[in-house]
Amino acid sequence: MASAPSSSPVGVPLSILDLAQVGPGETVRESLAHSTRLAKFADTTGYRRLWYAEHHNMSAIASAAPAVLIAHMAAHTENIRLGAGGVMLPNHSPLTIAEQYGTLAELYPGRIDLGLGRAPGGDQATFAALRRTHAAAEQFPRDVLELQGYLRDESRVAGVRATPGAGTNVDLYILGSSLFGAQLAAALGLPYAFASHFAPQALTEAVALYRRDFQPAPLPGGGQSEPYVIAGATAVAIDDAEFAAEQLHQAVLQRIKHLVAHHRKITDDEAEQLIDSPVGQQVAGMMRYAAVGTPADVQDKLRDFAKHADADELIVASLAPDRQAWFDTVVNLAPGR
Repeated sequence: MASAPSSSPVGVPLSILDLAQVGPGETVRESLAHSTRLAKFADTTGYRRLWYAEHHNMSAIASAAPAVLIAHMAAHTENIRLGAGGVMLPNHSPLTIAEQYGTLAELYPGRIDLGLGRAPGGDQATFAALRRTHAAAEQFPRDVLELQGYLRDESRVAGVRATPGAGTNVDLYILGSSLFGAQLAAALGLPYAFASHFAPQALTEAVALYRRDFQPAPLPGGGQSEPYVIAGATAVAIDDAEFAAEQLHQAVLQRIKHLVAHHRKITDDEAEQLIDSPVGQQVAGMMRYAAVGTPADVQDKLRDFAKHADADELIVASLAPDRQAWFDTVVNLAPGR
């Protein structure tokens, strides 16, 4: 893995996790147009990579098909690495993913990442609609190895070869928010991306375990000789510190509403009353590492967070419900700005 660019404002490489959010009153098409604009900007301003996460049955997120988004964004950019952060492998057969990302790697060589997670990326009804069972998550380590075999042209399934895919050696990353992912990434000698942008509780313990137990795997297809950690963070970096703080407050309300949505719809006023409740405290814990304020303040916070997380790279996700505030954050944190 390359060292941090000297121009990075936080001391380590910076990347972007685009959730392809669909804002209030916005269409999916408009959301994806904004994501394309974001990708074009990131491509020319020093960001290392741009990832999309697989989410299903969520009206406010338009990234259900990361491979399709990656293909579109790759066609509109030239330099930045693009990938899934991640593909929820229990939702798919390893062969299908090998073929999809192998195709991308053939079209855009040297630019495709494949982050792998074991969460379903949706609710139980969605899992059933995908024709999957919860048992699929228990097969995650085996499925990672099967997928890796296809991409290395060392298939573990007799008589089956991924075309496209075989020999593309797409870079693999293990995603996680617990010790399980850290253990797997260490055992396979793969880079590890921790979801501290929404599940920070086990961050330091998981990273320490990963670095301690890492087994070098200097092989094609994502194996490497040294551990590499990407840590997620949320941010609002805009000139108006008061508006940035309001964006954080609105994000808290949105997450509270999301967590109780399976019970009933609630208003902003009702969500306000839940801020000090156990649900509100849960949301506060999720946002432990949110960096909010002026660009200089946020850069300092992210620099401190990178050290705290023992991270080789940070990947920043949107915290701001306001579309322009998120784009301005990307502009204000741009390594090449």
